[in-house]
Amino acid sequence: MRSEKHKGYMVWGHAILQQKDILQTARYAASGTITQDNRVVEASGVLGEFETEEEAELVGIGWARAWVDAFD
Repeated sequence: MRSEKHKGYMVWGHAILQQKDILQTARYAASGTITQDNRVVEASGVLGEFETEEEAELVGIGWARAWVDAFD
């Protein structure tokens, strides 16, 4: 999980391991969350699957930043 402050909100990027079989290459589902004053403001569903944990987290943060920019 990765987080940063953006325009008075905390934005979070999540990477959820999607490995279905031990012989399969690990994939990560991305999602994002926006909080303010320790309360959830908005959360995404799954934004896609990615090959790395870092890529999934960055996609989640990108979604959260875009949400704040559009609705704040």
